Amino acid sequence: MQRGGGVGRREVLRALAGLTLAPLALAGCRPLPALTVGIHPWPGYEPLYLAEHFGWLPERITLHGSVNAGASLAALEAGDLAAAALTLDEVLKARVAGVALSVVAVLNDSVGADMVVSREPLPSLAALAGARLAVERSALGELVLSQVLAAAGLGREQLTLVDLAPDQQLSAWQAGRLDAAITYEPFASQLLRAGAIRLFDSSQFPDLVLDVLAVRTDILRWERHAMADLVAAHFRGLGHLKSNPGDALRRIGAWRGLTLAEVRRTYAGLELPGLAANHAYLADDGVVMRAASRINSLLVERGLMTRRADLTGLVSPHYLPEGAWQ
Repeated sequence: MQRGGGVGRREVLRALAGLTLAPLALAGCRPLPALTVGIHPWPGYEPLYLAEHFGWLPERITLHGSVNAGASLAALEAGDLAAAALTLDEVLKARVAGVALSVVAVLNDSVGADMVVSREPLPSLAALAGARLAVERSALGELVLSQVLAAAGLGREQLTLVDLAPDQQLSAWQAGRLDAAITYEPFASQLLRAGAIRLFDSSQFPDLVLDVLAVRTDILRWERHAMADLVAAHFRGLGHLKSNPGDALRRIGAWRGLTLAEVRRTYAGLELPGLAANHAYLADDGVVMRAASRINSLLVERGLMTRRADLTGLVSPHYLPEGAWQ
């Protein structure tokens, strides 16, 4: 289901030049280049995969799958993607790196799907002291780690941190090289199936781990209709997930190698905001802007950003569809 094929920076520039110099001749020109959207396995992104599966994506848009957000961020920086499904902290980090991104939809709010698991039952989070803790060295990994350390009353030096992305953790876990892990679905279910015990999760710090659809701001200027159609496709996929969960969850389970019960469990820790909720999330004083301000401070304090990201133009609710898929 993860197919792609990036469009290069030069192709984008040629397309933009054509729009500028010959707007009246577009009808006779060769087709405009495809717009590629970066995506990786995560329950909140499945409505886009459902939209792809059922043929609901706009004709010019393709999904480019990878195993984690790092690959999408690198492709955005290289100019090979028009948009990507990312966590809000990753969007801010990209902005500081010079990649202007705008959030056009909130895909989910994690309220339990990001978690810390351990090999043995522990009396408290403080008992993690001395543990070999797997955590991806990314904005999201550090964001969750900061919440764990604060709740446990521990410093980084009291843990042995092992830089491992969630998709790489299972083999290290099975080999006995880890005592605990910061993980997220669907990889968390794999660890739980292998005997891991949930210690702490994002239900204890809601409205901080937000997954969003972020579009390059320069692309938005020229591709308003295509991006609006992409957002509409997400909501159509979300509508199918909510109205026909049996069919949708079975398809997702087949794609991710999870049982129906495991797929259901992955969604227990997520809020999937519909259209009305998205308008509230993307308001000037909404959840996204408040979370961005908080994340800005956290990432600078942790040394993951050299400065706070400029939040001007961060949210853009203008691409949300009207009416259906509430």
